[in-house]
Amino acid sequence: MIKEKKSLKGKTPSRRKFFKAAAATGAAATAAVAMPNIAFGAAQTLKMQAAWPSGANIFFEMAGDYAKMVSDMSGGSLKIDLQPVGAIVKTKEIGQAVSSGVVDMGHWVTAYWYGKNPAASLFGTGPSYGMSSQEVMGWMEYGGGRALYEETIKKVGFDYTGYFHMPMPAQPFGWFKKNVTKVSDVKGMKYRTVGLATNVLTAMGMVVRQLPGGEIQPAMKTGLIEAAEFNNPTSDSQFGMQDVSKHYHLGSFHQSQEMFEIPINNKTLNNLSPAHQAILKNAAYAANTDNYFKALVRYSADLSKLMNEHKVNVYQTSDEILAQQLKGWDKVIGDFVKKDAFFKKIVDSQKTYAKRVMKYLLMNQPNYRLAYENEFGPLGKVKI
Repeated sequence: MIKEKKSLKGKTPSRRKFFKAAAATGAAATAAVAMPNIAFGAAQTLKMQAAWPSGANIFFEMAGDYAKMVSDMSGGSLKIDLQPVGAIVKTKEIGQAVSSGVVDMGHWVTAYWYGKNPAASLFGTGPSYGMSSQEVMGWMEYGGGRALYEETIKKVGFDYTGYFHMPMPAQPFGWFKKNVTKVSDVKGMKYRTVGLATNVLTAMGMVVRQLPGGEIQPAMKTGLIEAAEFNNPTSDSQFGMQDVSKHYHLGSFHQSQEMFEIPINNKTLNNLSPAHQAILKNAAYAANTDNYFKALVRYSADLSKLMNEHKVNVYQTSDEILAQQLKGWDKVIGDFVKKDAFFKKIVDSQKTYAKRVMKYLLMNQPNYRLAYENEFGPLGKVKI
């Protein structure tokens, strides 16, 4: 026992050494809490193909805005490798490419898979019922639209989850060889558009052809078409439409509410962490607002350039043509509803939402044009 006691005596630490060691341990623990430098491993990268060309293209730029938001929100742990139209597959093949995993994500509009099911057009290029794209997106998330959208995806055979962003302003009626004010002015005219709008304008007596965006300007230059629409003053001017026409008609019901669709392969999405899944979804909401603000600034600035630098004549589409477009919608929707119960289910849901929401919105909104003209004078005479 004496030997054991003697051996212990030589190994007993001093109080000073004990507290010094404890302080060092505590400092290290505090530093670990204050600056958690946890290694997450290599960043995950998802491949996305857009339906838009790279370079000076505002839609490709907006797809890039979304990709940057995903990277920023994830602290760089989730990245998107954005590729332009045709880099991997053709535009019409994007939905299937995402479903099969050839690419992880896409960036396009539902009208581009209208050929697989006409109901696709109801999620962006359908009838208005008084709604703008803002309200259609509201219907999607709070009026039962998302469940119907997901049901439509399954009917088509796509295996993806889709998010939406960028509530587009009403699209122009487009570019013509002259100012058109009467329905008789456009009857028989060869015209480019996409989605259900092809049926609507055909019902008006126009000869409609569906062409990719990059083919519109050359087709008008060669006479394959006589008039065309794409989307907005910025995109239209980037395509060079001002070089083939000097008559631009704004505001139309043929496509008065559209937004981007971001399809994401379901297997890819389910293999991501819950945090990364949430980032992909919520980045779309963030881009929704940012893209809309950007669009208002850029579209108005480029409209000014078209008018002042390129001497383009800009008109509001006449009430006569707008009224005939609505009649065209009535006919087209009526025909589809009679033969397709699921199509009718979507339309009925939109009408229920629009009837209630738009009554409030339209009754509550003051006449903003009155306020504008009070300050700047008659709208048609204001120079920008």
